[in-house]
Amino acid sequence: MSSEKATLTDSKLVEALLGHLDLTSLGDDDRPTQIEALCERATRAVRLPAAICVHPEHVTTARRALDRLGAACAVASVVNFPDGGDDPGRAARECRRVRAAGADEIDAVLPWRALIAGNVALYRSVAMACRDAAGDCRLKFILESGALPTPALIRQASELAIDAGADFIKTSTGKVETGATEAAARLMLDAIAVSGRHCGFKASGGIREVAQALVYRDLVAAILGADALTASRFRIGASGLFDELLAVGDMTGVGSPTSGGTEDRGPSTR
Repeated sequence: MSSEKATLTDSKLVEALLGHLDLTSLGDDDRPTQIEALCERATRAVRLPAAICVHPEHVTTARRALDRLGAACAVASVVNFPDGGDDPGRAARECRRVRAAGADEIDAVLPWRALIAGNVALYRSVAMACRDAAGDCRLKFILESGALPTPALIRQASELAIDAGADFIKTSTGKVETGATEAAARLMLDAIAVSGRHCGFKASGGIREVAQALVYRDLVAAILGADALTASRFRIGASGLFDELLAVGDMTGVGSPTSGGTEDRGPSTR
């Protein structure tokens, strides 16, 4: 905890970070019983996570489990995942599918290979197809920043995603070698700041420790301002981090769950 810059007690730090967390389970072998158990675990924390993020086939399971538990937590799902294909029709169909299943939020992988190849029109086409099909779901565009070979491409990807109507831009699927990095986060946050739009930032990919999460929280505060430290502007996608936060919570004697970052759950904030 020594790396923390803000003057928070450990228990308040747990609450703050939990409220920014998209608790994620995107394993290839995930089963409905595992998703139900994940939702139950989420309710044991001092604060509910902002969202539970699952594969499309598990959206209905997650929604029903959370409703049964009385947990005001958003359900997020992934589309065009993890490959970031270049078919706008596929991306749109998958967005409509998860909306129909009950998702509140959509994390969509943009075609990063097309951008590297210089096909900006195709990149934009997939982004716009997702935006149109997502409706009022909160839309997070995944840039796969760790696969983009230059800072200029990360900046360009960010700008294109923001221009296409992103509610969030997100670093990584967590399925490539390089996930979230401080350097990529700075570029993405700078693009948001310059745009002047109410776009959020999601750090994802390899974030397992509280100290790592604090790096991104501090960057958001430094570049977008402290008022951006809300669930509608800052998220962390992780699974292992949740376990560490629960361990900290146990040590600090925190109590029963309070509402997470979902006070504004529902429509896109474009």
